[in-house]
This record gives sequence, C-alpha cells and structure tokens, in this order.
Amino acid sequence: MKKIIIINGPNLNLLGKREPTIYGSNSFEDFFNELKKKYPTVELEYFQSNIEGELINKLHEVGFDYDGIILNAAAYTHTSVGIGDAVKAIETPVVEVHISNIHAREEFRHVSYIAPNAKGVLFGFGLQGYELALKSFL
Repeated sequence: MKKIIIINGPNLNLLGKREPTIYGSNSFEDFFNELKKKYPTVELEYFQSNIEGELINKLHEVGFDYDGIILNAAAYTHTSVGIGDAVKAIETPVVEVHISNIHAREEFRHVSYIAPNAKGVLFGFGLQGYELALKSFL
C-alpha cells in the first residue's frame, strides 16, 4: 500500500470560506475525505500549518519513509528558501500543487523555491490538482 501525505501551507485551512471565486466553496477536509474514499488502497494523510517551521519539520519527518508528498506551500512557495531546501534534502518525491493558476496572478507568485527540487508541479486545476498529483505516484 502506497503511503502519501498532502501537506498544505498558510491560509489553506480557510478553503471553502476564503475567496471562493479563486479557491472554490468546498472545504479541504470534505475534499480529502472524498479522495480517501476514491482511493481506498492508498494510505492517505493530511497535514496543514500556517507556520513555516512546522511545514519544514513535517517534511523532515515524512521525507524518508513515505512514497510521495503532495505539497501546497501556498505563499511560502514564493518566499521560503527553507522549504525549498527541505524538499531538496529529503528522499521522498514531492509534487508541488497550487489550486489557482499562479502564472495568472501577481508576478511574485511566478517564482517557486520548491519547483527546482520537485518531481513535478501542477497549478490551475483547482482541487483536482491534488488528485492528479496523487495519480502521479500510483
């Protein structure tokens, strides 16, 4: 059984409430529960934090034992050299995911400190991007 974790960064705990025109009206927890039902043969976990260091600690914790990490570092994608370095330091492959099309947004969002060390990057597919990332590990 594959062991995959989804790690979400800042403000993604507000999905379903935050800017629904960009992020949709579903909570991530509802989406995650649907994903678990759809892929019962995958051991799926979920972690979310608004704190950069907690995201780095989680990457270190799971980065040598899991089969895949789906990471949406949110705004930290564009600012955190530390998260980029953590992705580079671990062995578990990481797929970077963003709900919105980051290239259709502000210019600072076009830079990712994670992408150079990621297996792949998905953006602009809404919550479906997480499922596409999951499929890349199966």
